Amino acid sequence: MATFSQGSIVRPFPGFAGRNGLLDRYFYFAMSLLVAAIVVWGFSHSINENLFHAAIPRPVLLWIHGAAFSGWVAFYIFQSALVRTKNLRWHRFFGWFGAALGAAMVGLGFTTAIIMTRFDAAQLHRPYPTFLSVPFFDMTAFGVFLALAIRWRRQPEMHRRLLLLATCTLLDAPFGRIDFIFNNCLFFACVDGVILLGVLRDMVVTRSVHKVYLIALPTLMVCQGFVVYLWRGSPAWWLHFTEGIMG
Repeated sequence: MATFSQGSIVRPFPGFAGRNGLLDRYFYFAMSLLVAAIVVWGFSHSINENLFHAAIPRPVLLWIHGAAFSGWVAFYIFQSALVRTKNLRWHRFFGWFGAALGAAMVGLGFTTAIIMTRFDAAQLHRPYPTFLSVPFFDMTAFGVFLALAIRWRRQPEMHRRLLLLATCTLLDAPFGRIDFIFNNCLFFACVDGVILLGVLRDMVVTRSVHKVYLIALPTLMVCQGFVVYLWRGSPAWWLHFTEGIMG
């Protein structure tokens, strides 16, 4: 509440919670930095021996995929910073670059998954075709959330949550570089934990959970369970399909 002092209005420093509090104003920018930290932390466990100094050189496409992935993380931070500094005109201008980058990432992600699965089988003798369910789902979920974010770009409350969801769906890749997380199939749980920070933010700031989370998160969890089943359970139809892709 504003107070009066000698004829002037003195506005108190905003608190942590509530509308226009620190959590409300800085949450999405802070989340972009958290995403970058998770990416650096996760890939630091494997990028040296699997890419930079690999005993068997990886396909060039993997380098391109890594550059696009890194570019998206940097772009997400950049766009979040533009919103935080109220440069909305530039945010909208560069948004179309992000749409193009995201669309390219979907096609690149599917192609890289297939090429690397073939590479792992032929060069590293790791024939795990059913694992394709994971990167296929990642690219599908990312593409759907990105498309919805573009569709509702003029509704900020939906737009920013959908972009957060799209970006979070990519995080199972860095989480999966941690042996304990990968071996116990916890990478999806880690992704959901990051998304739940958005739910917690809503509960603190608005005392309610936005409908984007209420619809998207349960749907995402059900799909994640099915994806793990395809990978670990290897039903005959899925195995036949992935072996067909492998040639």
